[in-house]
Amino acid sequence: MSSVPYPTAQAVFYQQYEAVRRDEVVGVLLALFLGTFGVHHFYLRRTGLGILYCVFCWTSIPTFLGFIECFFMPARVREFNAIQAAGIAATLGIPMPGFGQPVNVTVNVPPAGAGAPAAGFVATPASGFVAPSAAGFVAMPPAGAATSCPRCRRSNPAGSRFCGGCGNALQ
Repeated sequence: MSSVPYPTAQAVFYQQYEAVRRDEVVGVLLALFLGTFGVHHFYLRRTGLGILYCVFCWTSIPTFLGFIECFFMPARVREFNAIQAAGIAATLGIPMPGFGQPVNVTVNVPPAGAGAPAAGFVATPASGFVAPSAAGFVAMPPAGAATSCPRCRRSNPAGSRFCGGCGNALQ
């Protein structure tokens, strides 16, 4: 028997992800210095655009576009990495660890202790604040109340729109 424990699916995910992920700084530098030849497109596996840049490298058009694209490369590299992570997670049949987890965010609720409610809110003593919505006004729970998820029964902070456990929309 081996002394190395059997790797979990999450460990396999991170191992495979580190093998295929791209670095934002490298992408920006490639676009800035070698953008004339489309190397930044080859870096993100966009071979068609890379070949097109190579064909027209004798003109100044790819040079100009490479300079412009260096500002967009961080977002493109993050998108590439997210697509790779989603593909690896789907192959392993697991949710993406550390990516896209539901986050409880309190939206359009004034901070606790604020003297007067913000514009667009109507204060009610029993239910806290009333927030505007497309269907009229929706009562928000009081500041100390917790919202329970109907699917997984997890307690969530007041004003949460999604459950932190299962991602289900809260009402």
